[in-house]
Amino acid sequence: MSASVRPVRAGILTYHFSENFGAVLQAYALQRWLQQQGLQVSLINYHPAYVEDGSELKQLLNPRHFKGNLKALYLKTLSLKTWVFGANAQSRQFEAFKARFLNIDGPRYTRADQLNQAVRNQQLLVAGSDQIWNPSGQTGLDPAYFLAFDCDKAIRRISYAASFGKEYLEPEYHAKAEVLLKQLSAVSVREESGVAIVQQVSGLAAQCVPDPTLLHRDYSALLATSTQTRSGHVFCYALRTGVGVREVAQALSQHVAGPIVSPYNAHRRWRQIGQTVQVGPQDWLKLLKESAYVVTNSFHATVFAIIFEKPFIAVGLPGSKASLNARVCNLLAKLELSQRFLPADNADQVQRLIAAPIDWVAVRARRQALQQVGERYLLEQLAAIKS
Repeated sequence: MSASVRPVRAGILTYHFSENFGAVLQAYALQRWLQQQGLQVSLINYHPAYVEDGSELKQLLNPRHFKGNLKALYLKTLSLKTWVFGANAQSRQFEAFKARFLNIDGPRYTRADQLNQAVRNQQLLVAGSDQIWNPSGQTGLDPAYFLAFDCDKAIRRISYAASFGKEYLEPEYHAKAEVLLKQLSAVSVREESGVAIVQQVSGLAAQCVPDPTLLHRDYSALLATSTQTRSGHVFCYALRTGVGVREVAQALSQHVAGPIVSPYNAHRRWRQIGQTVQVGPQDWLKLLKESAYVVTNSFHATVFAIIFEKPFIAVGLPGSKASLNARVCNLLAKLELSQRFLPADNADQVQRLIAAPIDWVAVRARRQALQQVGERYLLEQLAAIKS
């Protein structure tokens, strides 16, 4: 690139701040891919209180706000616990990861109306992946994650692999979603169910593209900074519930004759499965990569099992949480790995999956085809800026 040609400046809005392995790794992956195309990339430091600290309580006597207020109180309690007792070892490792590997720009912004200042010098804004379009029970849809705030109209605003988190969007949000979607320059989502939602509420044609963690091709820089030396274990990562995951993990532990290792989850409300370890994102990756088997109900743990070609079982979320399985099921269907999905109430079928090998050569080819879909979409958006 000529010294006289300044790189395109791009800003990403996503859940880069969460103490969640998938959230920070997808932020890292999208940032790195754009940097590798020659862009000057930063993560806009939008961190609204409702995501982790809890929103303001609303109309305490109104039953319509009961669930939202309950979630807000729960998050406020966790935040208070951290303030009183200090950050634990895992939290400190997350902060170190962000400082070293994420280019987070500016002070913390907590409101969408502050973002016009944050994006003043950008040429491209990307509403990044993760469940940024899943309405919060506290505040509903957040316009900031649709890039719907006052800024220079010349800035190209797109989404990349944004997710509604589930197979549907509640009708009460349709009208607002239509307005928010129609101000984007281009729309892409992570799941086919998202394509259908966008079409239903706005009439727009969204493109289905892979999560950034699949788009990015090389995690050696992260793995090289890990201090983990374990191998031969069952990597067990459960979110929201341990139902089904526990039974499968125990069966796999017997199969591989190795221990169960479970990364710590601050929101865990069930008895631990195997040995709980507090690790940062690099060590989480290394533990997964060096395992003998992976069992999880997490989308991103499933993604990395596929990237590192580890034998895995994706356990479905049960009951009222089952709609969240769309994320994993969509990915597995595209890679022709749907047989690796095990409903939580079918945990007794684990031996059948253990006996079924995975054709990694075929999976690798399909994964590369998915990467190309994502790359084409983003390259088209970059070309639109430069033309």
